[in-house]
Amino acid sequence: MSKSATTTLTANKRRNGLWKQICRRWQLFLFLIIPLAWLITFCYIPMGGVQIAFKNYMPKKGILGSDWVGWTHFLKFFNSFYFGRTVGNTLRISLYSLCCSFPLSIIFALMMNLIINAKFKKVVQTLTYMPHFISTVVLVGMLNQMLNPVAGLYGNIYRLFHPGEYPVDILARANSFDHLYVWSGIWQNLGWNTIIYMAALSGVDPELHEAAQIDGASRLKRVWYIDLPVLLPTASIMLIMNSGSIMSVGFEKAYLMQNSVNSVYSEVISTYVYKTGLGGTTNQMSYAAAIGLFNNVINGILLITVNYISKKLSGGTNSLF
Repeated sequence: MSKSATTTLTANKRRNGLWKQICRRWQLFLFLIIPLAWLITFCYIPMGGVQIAFKNYMPKKGILGSDWVGWTHFLKFFNSFYFGRTVGNTLRISLYSLCCSFPLSIIFALMMNLIINAKFKKVVQTLTYMPHFISTVVLVGMLNQMLNPVAGLYGNIYRLFHPGEYPVDILARANSFDHLYVWSGIWQNLGWNTIIYMAALSGVDPELHEAAQIDGASRLKRVWYIDLPVLLPTASIMLIMNSGSIMSVGFEKAYLMQNSVNSVYSEVISTYVYKTGLGGTTNQMSYAAAIGLFNNVINGILLITVNYISKKLSGGTNSLF
C-alpha cells in the first residue's frame, strides 16, 4: 500500500472514531453549541473589521466602501513621536508588574501552605482575596484620597511629625506613576493570583512530607524539594499566559491615574488608542485600529515565543500548544 493511501486510511479511521464518540456522547457535545456560537459571533466574525486598519474608514461609506490605504496608518504610527513613548511605557510597566507580581504570588502561596492553623489560614485567605473584588474606579479613588497631601491620610500623618508643613505631592510626580500602578495592583490581586498555586499544592502527597521529616529534612528544605517542584509546571503555564499580554496594560486604571503631569510616563498603547480613535475631534478610527492590531500581533508573537522556549526547556511537558 502506498504512503498516500495509508495516510488517507488513517485519516478516515480518525474521522470515523470521532463521529462514533459524538454519537455516543451527543449530550455532552450538545452543551458546546452555545459557547461555540458565542465564540464565533463575538470573537471570529468581528475579526472582519480588522481591515479598517488598512483603510481610510469613513462611517458614511462603511467598511467595504472606504478607500484602501494599505500600510499607511502603520507607518504613520511607527514614525510618530508617540511610538517610542507608548511602546516604551507599556513594556516598562508590564515587565515591572510581571517581575514583581509573578514571584510574589508563588512565594505567598508557599507561605500560606505553611500555616498549620486552619481557622487562621481561612482568615488570611479571605482578607487577601477581598481586594480583588474592588472595582478599578474605587481603587484609584482610594489612592487619590489616601495620598492627597492636604486632606488625605498621607498628608495628615506627615503633619503629625512636621506641624505646619505639607508633604510632597506624590500624585504630581511623574516618576511615581509606575510604582503606584504596579504595587496597588499587587495589593489588589496578590491573594487572588495564589488560588491556582494553592490548588496545585493541595495535590502534594502528605506521605512525601512525612518521609522527608523522618529523614531529617527541615521545613525550608521540604518547601524547596517538594512543594516548589510541584508548582513549577503550573508556574510555567501562568508565565506563558502572562507573557502573551505584556503589551496590554489595563486601559481603565492607567487612564484614571493619568494627569497632565505624569502623562509622559502613563501614556500607554491602550490609552493612546482610545484618545486617537474616540477621544479626539477628528476621525482617526483607522489609525487607532492599526495601533491596536499592531499591539495584538506583538502579543501573539510573544506568546508563541515564550511557549516555544518553555516547550524546549521542559521537553514538551510545559506548554500551551
